[in-house]
Amino acid sequence: MITEGAILKAMKNLGVNRDEAMEMLLEDEAINRGANPHPLTPDQEKASKKARSCAAGPRQKPVHRERKPNISKRMIISQIEDAIRCFTDDITITNVERQMDFTVDNIHYRLILSAPRK
Repeated sequence: MITEGAILKAMKNLGVNRDEAMEMLLEDEAINRGANPHPLTPDQEKASKKARSCAAGPRQKPVHRERKPNISKRMIISQIEDAIRCFTDDITITNVERQMDFTVDNIHYRLILSAPRK
């Protein structure tokens, strides 16, 4: 129900006449009840649905980015490998920037190099 006070307030604040204020308030009430006073054409509805659904779903293909090599970590692994060579020749570098496995006196060791973020 539209009150006289709401009509007068709309007329004063929006600078419209009584008929325009009534029309606007009736349209607002219809929208609040779920009505659609400005329906879209089927083409517009299709475009609207497509625009709303594209961001909501998961990506079709995962994005693979090429990692640039970390020269410092490669150098550290290489230097550690050279230092361990005096104890054993059984060294396997699993990941050139991260991990190496080696055996000394029949004991298997795994060395993992990590650079934690700040």
